[in-house]
Amino acid sequence: MDYDIVIIGAGVVGLAIASELANLKKEILVLEKNESFGMETSSRSSEVIHAGVYYPKDSLKAKLCVKGNELLYNIAQNNDIPYKNCGKLIVATSSEEEKNLSPIMEHSLEIGAKGVRVVENTEIKKLEPNVYALSAVYFPTSGIVDSHSLMKFFYGKAKENGVDFLFKGEVFGIEKKESFYRIEIKEYDGQISSVSTKIVINSAGLNSGKIAEIAGFDVEKLKYKIYYRKGIYFRVQKKLANMPKMLIYPVPPEDSTVGIHTVPELSGGMRLGPYDFWVNEIDYSVDSSYLDLFYIASKKFLPILEKEDLSPDMAGFQAKRYGPNEKSRDFIIKEESKNGFPNFINLIGIESPGLTSSPSIAVEVKEIVKNL
Repeated sequence: MDYDIVIIGAGVVGLAIASELANLKKEILVLEKNESFGMETSSRSSEVIHAGVYYPKDSLKAKLCVKGNELLYNIAQNNDIPYKNCGKLIVATSSEEEKNLSPIMEHSLEIGAKGVRVVENTEIKKLEPNVYALSAVYFPTSGIVDSHSLMKFFYGKAKENGVDFLFKGEVFGIEKKESFYRIEIKEYDGQISSVSTKIVINSAGLNSGKIAEIAGFDVEKLKYKIYYRKGIYFRVQKKLANMPKMLIYPVPPEDSTVGIHTVPELSGGMRLGPYDFWVNEIDYSVDSSYLDLFYIASKKFLPILEKEDLSPDMAGFQAKRYGPNEKSRDFIIKEESKNGFPNFINLIGIESPGLTSSPSIAVEVKEIVKNL
């Protein structure tokens, strides 16, 4: 066999897995269809280190977010990766929204988020003088991280420990043999090549459902089909000195999103977003007609904001295991012997909090691999 392990996808999760597995003394290859690592979801996010609030108790999302929060701060601190433990407020701007704060706090504590508490208007004014809120839930372990530097660290650690990378290599065939898998790859120059491997790890993000289907999984039956949720951001161009340094989120709306929030940047800039919606295709354009929506949503808690402060910025996509009008589904992180694919590990629907969870997901995958 050419390799012991092939990892498909070099986003932040695939890179974290490669970095974590590198010390197992296995022959490992990472395949990435783009020309470099992290060029899709991983480089188009809010870069938030989540504390744990939006995910059902006992879900992988909740468990791996809380664990990943601690691991990610340790990695950043010990490896000179730029980050800021700025904290986060979920703010209530009406008496109706205030009723939702206690359940948010109680749920967050229930799933293991640390130091979460309700803060009143006077304390909010001390923390962020230009934010309007009657009260809020405070998350002291929330923050932001330079996602590119984090990915560069994972990539460098994997390379130093002997992991091979093939960029511009798109998987178009996976054939299950008796004791290994044959993976067919279309390279950048059109050449077709193949590798064999004992273990396949599908960490293809937006294409994870497609990879599972190529391998022979019934994605409809298993709920492995991926649906695209596009999130757009607007940039705040003025009054930056007076903008919040903390993450400011609204009380979550009923449509299972987190709502348009502030996205402070390590460079000193600030974005607002994401506003997200279902789409069928990947398109990174940002329609300027959404400006009024962003302004109205953000003005409620940012009274200093004016329309002329905003301009279209960027878009990103989340890979979701559910579509419009369906209930949210958890991460899939699973060795697939029960479905007839031994030594095939699927990571499907790794949406938010995927960045925060990346180091803990890698540990989870390592435990699976060690038992194969």
